[in-house]
Amino acid sequence: MMNHFMVLAVLLPLRICYTTYSQQESIVFPVTYLNISKDLALQQLLVEWDVGKSAHDAELAMSFEIQVRRTDETTAVWTEFHNVTLDKSGKPLHWIWDSDLPLECMSHSVRIRSKAEASKMWSQWSLWETVPGLDTSNNSGPQIFPNEKIVEEGSDITFCCIGRKGQIIKEFFLVPDVHVFNHTNGRVGLLIVKNVAHQAPDITAYCRESCNEGQCYDSAVFFVGKPPDTPNDFSCQTQDMRIVTCTWSQGGETYLYGRHSPKYTLSEKFSQKTVPCTVSCSEQCLCSWDIGQQRICNVTVTVENPLGKKTATDVFDVTHRIYPAAPFQLWEECTDTEITLYWKHRNKGIELFCQTEVLQPDGKVELHNGSDTHLHYASITLGGLQPYTEYTARVHCGAAKHFWRWSEWSEARTIRTKEATPSGKLDIWREITPVLGGRNVTLFWKQAPSFRANGRIISYEVTWEKVENGSKPESISFSSVYNSTRISIDNHSYRISIMAKNNVNYSLPSVLIIPRATGTEELQEEQVNGTDDGIFISWEPRHIYDSYIIDWCNFPMLQPCDLQWKRFGPNTSSALINSAAFVPGVRYNFHIYGSVANRASLLERKTGYLRELPPLLDPIVDKVELTFNAVTLSWDSYHTNKSQSGFVRGYHVYVSPIPEDCSLKGSKKHVLPDDSVLCKYTIENPEEKRYTVKHLLSNTEYQLAVKAYTGGGETPSVEFIRISTPFKSNMLYVLVLLVIVPSLVAAICRWKMKWVKECCCPVIPSPNKSKVLSFKEFKIGSENVLKISDCIPDMLAVDNKAKAQKLHPWSQLSSTPIEDKIDGHNPSWIYLNGNEEKDFTPTPTPQTHIWFENFAYSSHLEVKSDPYRIPDTLEASKPELSVVLYEPRYYFDIFNEDDAASTPRETAGGKTSLRYISQTDVHCLGRRL
Repeated sequence: MMNHFMVLAVLLPLRICYTTYSQQESIVFPVTYLNISKDLALQQLLVEWDVGKSAHDAELAMSFEIQVRRTDETTAVWTEFHNVTLDKSGKPLHWIWDSDLPLECMSHSVRIRSKAEASKMWSQWSLWETVPGLDTSNNSGPQIFPNEKIVEEGSDITFCCIGRKGQIIKEFFLVPDVHVFNHTNGRVGLLIVKNVAHQAPDITAYCRESCNEGQCYDSAVFFVGKPPDTPNDFSCQTQDMRIVTCTWSQGGETYLYGRHSPKYTLSEKFSQKTVPCTVSCSEQCLCSWDIGQQRICNVTVTVENPLGKKTATDVFDVTHRIYPAAPFQLWEECTDTEITLYWKHRNKGIELFCQTEVLQPDGKVELHNGSDTHLHYASITLGGLQPYTEYTARVHCGAAKHFWRWSEWSEARTIRTKEATPSGKLDIWREITPVLGGRNVTLFWKQAPSFRANGRIISYEVTWEKVENGSKPESISFSSVYNSTRISIDNHSYRISIMAKNNVNYSLPSVLIIPRATGTEELQEEQVNGTDDGIFISWEPRHIYDSYIIDWCNFPMLQPCDLQWKRFGPNTSSALINSAAFVPGVRYNFHIYGSVANRASLLERKTGYLRELPPLLDPIVDKVELTFNAVTLSWDSYHTNKSQSGFVRGYHVYVSPIPEDCSLKGSKKHVLPDDSVLCKYTIENPEEKRYTVKHLLSNTEYQLAVKAYTGGGETPSVEFIRISTPFKSNMLYVLVLLVIVPSLVAAICRWKMKWVKECCCPVIPSPNKSKVLSFKEFKIGSENVLKISDCIPDMLAVDNKAKAQKLHPWSQLSSTPIEDKIDGHNPSWIYLNGNEEKDFTPTPTPQTHIWFENFAYSSHLEVKSDPYRIPDTLEASKPELSVVLYEPRYYFDIFNEDDAASTPRETAGGKTSLRYISQTDVHCLGRRL
């Protein structure tokens, strides 16, 4: 029984707990009270509600689901769960909702349901509680919300335009134009701007209803800006431990101005007071006020604008924040190497540490710390300075104890030290020009790097004397505006010295020795090259010299040429000479001297250009020599001297026209900018001013040009000369043979036509027209016949006189001697061939010839008589004889082989031939016929 009661005692509490838990799961606490209001300034919905008193008494942990919707939305635009633990005070619950749409634009409704955390069941939704918007009002015109809104850059903003009842929003846009999401639903129009940016001081929204009257329009302005930045570099300090000044930087631009610009306020925490100061801002913001006897301060600066608020704080001990006033009223005392600087200060009773800044003439800055502080002034002495030199000094100070920062600089003061004796020597040089009986020496001087005038140079003194015999020195003084002079000396050696003088004393003398005049060997000039930085000069070092000097003229084409010189140490053998006066295209001449014991000797000569340019002028061809296949050009008048803008290194000869492949031997193809092709020949010797272009075509026109080139190239323009090659000589010879010679012969023949005709083609006379045949007794039939005795033969050639005597027919025709028959004339028609001095004794001679030539002519008669009848038969038959004797052009060839004394007939019977030769076949003998 006891066990049974123990089991019941355990099970009864468990049942009670289960029953209670089951009741809690099923218990709900609906919303008994709900109220909604709106804060238009903050654009917030304020929701207030409550549940039954039993829930408060039970101090339940509850969850509430809150939903918000707008008039034109069918679903909730916002849902949020709000968890809270109730207390027994019974106070209503509150919730705030920030609307992204102006609350004026539409009516907003809220409903809530609840659930205890221990319960699984939600209560029923409360009824929608609505706060009306202006969309339900009867306004007199369209209205835009928000108006004059301050919007943070980068945020989103929604505008609405509410029209009048019965009106539709026709247009709704922004100026300046930005990208928007436009939604218009009848009476209400919406503009949604995402990530708004600052484009102008303000942005204006415009709205228009579907009508055009004045009450159909509305506009609203809003501003885009930024919240203020936290004040930077905020700190406070004092100059006299009474007036505190706080400074800070403004930060970035907020784009808000006027009444929307940032506002600054300062407060001091320990005194619990707002700092009574006026903030002024330019580069920095500052604010000053009197702290009285307070020594520890906690100051906060607050900056605020409509978009936000930022603060910065500085806590400090006034004695550690001393910022002294700047020193004032500076004055000085100085010698040639020291300056003592004095100044006054306003910080009475505060121990100061001062620093002096000295600006050197070369631009370097030196700082000198420390000072001697007196009751009313402080001072510092600056030593190690240069005589007669300007220095600029200024001073600032700081607290010697608890140093905070330096004061502002005092006003700068420029101070010049006093003069002293010049230090160092002048750098002097000379130019020697031989003249009749002596030399002119032009002296130059300048301040060397080691020379210091230590004052204002008032004059230069030049002294010269002979070295050998110690003659009395001559001297002359020049104003400080001069840096050169000319003196005349003879051919002896001279010692020249130059000194500079200021108001204190002379400098040490600079000495030159002019050697005795001797014949000098002309040194060959060597070409050097220029660079962008200058002209590089090198020379062969000689160990005997203690220095080297290079001189040149800055303006070599002018007089005076502005002679310059530069000195180098004994271990130097090259230098880069540069000058602001050097220009491209001008030849500069350099002389290199070695100096020992103030005596200078010319070692080398150099010439060069900073940069070579093309020649100023091209060669002018002054002589052209032509052959049928070559042309020789000469340009002897072209100068290659220093007047050129570069070293003439040679010439180019151009030939045009030519085949595209430029096949002329020895040339190269050259293409001009206009793509025309030339043949180019290169002459690498500038002194060779004659060139022959070979392998040309005869009877062809060519264009030729000669151009000089330097290290800078050649001029781009090409001036051609035109030449034409003559005919080839063998062609001319053929032309002479074919044309000129025949023409000349024709002209001579025309001039001597009669003589030529008589010589070559004589007119054959008709015997019938001869006067000789006019006698009646000389008639045979109708023909006239001339007796052989009535005429003199032109020629009779007899090789053998013996045979000639036997063959003379005239000896038997007439008893009259031959000499008589010819009326005393010489028988020129008889020609003896053979040996006339031989005896007439018949001697057998092989191939003996007897020639009978008869230049008389007769008609061609047909005679059948024997032409070889002996003369004794002639008398009986005269007609036949006559015909035979006057047969034209018969030659009797008598060949005697066996018997030289044979008769003609016998001979004819042997080896005798008769040959007729036409008159036209006989060459003219040069006799007048």
